[in-house]
Amino acid sequence: MSLIKKTFFITLFLSFGFNVIGDEVKKVGKFKDWETMVLVKDTGVVCFAQSKPVLQAPKTNKRDARLFVTFRPSEKIKDEISITPGYEFNKQNSITAKSGKNKYNFDIAQQNFAWIADNKIEKKMIRTMKKGSRIMISGYNSSGSQTIDHYSLLGFTKAYNEAKKSCS
Repeated sequence: MSLIKKTFFITLFLSFGFNVIGDEVKKVGKFKDWETMVLVKDTGVVCFAQSKPVLQAPKTNKRDARLFVTFRPSEKIKDEISITPGYEFNKQNSITAKSGKNKYNFDIAQQNFAWIADNKIEKKMIRTMKKGSRIMISGYNSSGSQTIDHYSLLGFTKAYNEAKKSCS
């Protein structure tokens, strides 16, 4: 996907993200450490699997972090991985996901969200998440301090499959 298209979708996702807080979202299922949600909007259905970290470092800085895999069929978007660490990213440092020997870079950071620009890399990361037990997201806040969020992958495959099915 081109950077221009990705930026356009980022803007849509951010506006979507703020709407998620309302009662418009329907919880489809809870699968261990993951859950599947569906949002029905005038522009179409949005389905996503999401999880909160099971461990955050530093421990003294509690944040509302999330990891998402999203499907928006009306926009022809599937398998979109995004994260929010609960703060605005420092753009001078990289944002990475690591599970076992696999490492993935988030290419786009805007406000307090980050995305991977290449759908092929997103699909590879999803395969890693299906096989793994934990994934760690590392980022840096505006003061340059590193944070690491540990996400359990227990229930990911079921939540992912349910999100995909709900938007097909």
